[in-house]
Amino acid sequence: MELQQRGALAGLLVLLLPLLLPGLFSPLSHASPSTFSEWNVPKPRHLSLLRSALQRETSHEKLSDLWAPLADQGWRPCVESTNAPSLPEKSEGYLQVFLDGGLNQQRMGICDAVAVAKILNATLVIPHFEVNPVWQDSSSFVDIFDVDHFINVLKDDISIVKELPDEFSWSTREYYATAIRATRIKTAPVHASANWYLDNVLPVLQSYGIAAISPFSHRLTFDNLPMDIQRLRCKVNFQALVFVPHIRALGDALVSRLRYPSRRTEVLSTNYLRETTDVIDENKASKFVVIHLRFDKDMAAHSACDFGGGKAEKLALAKYRQVIWQGRVLNSQFTDEELRSQGRCPLTPEEIGLLLAALGFDNSTRLYLASHKVYGGEARISTLRKLFPLMEDKKSLASSDERAQIKKKASLLAAVDYYVGLHSDIFISASPGNMHNALLGHRTYKNLKTIRPNMVLLGQLFLNKSISWSDFQQAVLEGHENRQGQIRLRKAKQSLYTYPAPHCMCQA
Repeated sequence: MELQQRGALAGLLVLLLPLLLPGLFSPLSHASPSTFSEWNVPKPRHLSLLRSALQRETSHEKLSDLWAPLADQGWRPCVESTNAPSLPEKSEGYLQVFLDGGLNQQRMGICDAVAVAKILNATLVIPHFEVNPVWQDSSSFVDIFDVDHFINVLKDDISIVKELPDEFSWSTREYYATAIRATRIKTAPVHASANWYLDNVLPVLQSYGIAAISPFSHRLTFDNLPMDIQRLRCKVNFQALVFVPHIRALGDALVSRLRYPSRRTEVLSTNYLRETTDVIDENKASKFVVIHLRFDKDMAAHSACDFGGGKAEKLALAKYRQVIWQGRVLNSQFTDEELRSQGRCPLTPEEIGLLLAALGFDNSTRLYLASHKVYGGEARISTLRKLFPLMEDKKSLASSDERAQIKKKASLLAAVDYYVGLHSDIFISASPGNMHNALLGHRTYKNLKTIRPNMVLLGQLFLNKSISWSDFQQAVLEGHENRQGQIRLRKAKQSLYTYPAPHCMCQA
């Protein structure tokens, strides 16, 4: 009886703690789990499948099929304008845009900004990046992208300046934050048409010589635009936007270490990396998979799904959800089973590991984790590591000196992951999102293998606690047969950055 009373008191304390000590449950950061949710290390949720997966055997033939590059699908990149490149004789004025979101949302915004500048015959000022409220990263355009390359590639399409001339030096972000300004366009609708810009922004340019659009993300439609404008957006995304040299150098070093794990790298300084001069046998290069886990605390909380951390985790995520989104999480009206059966729950590291095992990857597969902090830390990742012990990330592959320039810079960390993901043999994301969409489109453009998890199928399979490994594996193989990078033509309202055919690609 005494034990029961103690248990009841303990349970009551768990429920009352968020009210008595709210500070304990406030987010330490948007990227890392709260202290309380870390107290309960989640156990594997699919123990039967995990045991079978750990004992799996994969044939050499199956592995060869998995690693085989995509066959030629009859599409080629084609981003050049259908008309001869020509700049307008006179610019209508300077166009400023203020971009929010993470790296890949900013990337799409840059492409759209170039297109809008072309539509308006305006001179584009290098876009301004807002400080991300989640990652608290103040990296600017020039910190991430090679600005001289950007300007040079687009020099025949639009005029671009790094900074405003002195007579417009007053037009700063701080200026627009203090009051309503005649030169600021705050009402650009999501997916606005070209005509909207001609009707609403061009007059401002002509009156003041400058216009600033904020917010700007997702402010240009994907439909009913001239082919030249669509091609220009493709040209920006796939040709003009390249990362700064030190990001590319670090990315190349990581790719080399994944392909040739026995090699060593000499660090010359924080800016330059040089591989040893050993003779490389290209035929002995290792293949590797990049996994974007996309399992940070924001994702877990916003999904409203249950991830096996018990009452403590549910309370912590509910509190976090309320603080960050003030109850604006529509998924919370559904049960966990309903969300999973609809494919609306992100895959946990354990589940992405079981997916890879079912597809036929064995424990000799080299994995690279492309992710920010994973919700639950190493405890969440441990099951995936058991399945795939040859698992690496930026920290395990690069020295502290090499990481110095990107440390605590979420956008630069994401840029390195993007670069490695683009150069991998296979890329797979645990759930759709901006990183998934951007790399899916870029790898489609290059005809590279990208596995798109069938979220509805997997959600339903993982709900079946009695499913055997053989049935699970067969269902996974059948459900992903045509989800490995095959060309999918863009449909109305879909992003051409995710589906580059037919606007960025032509049939051979």
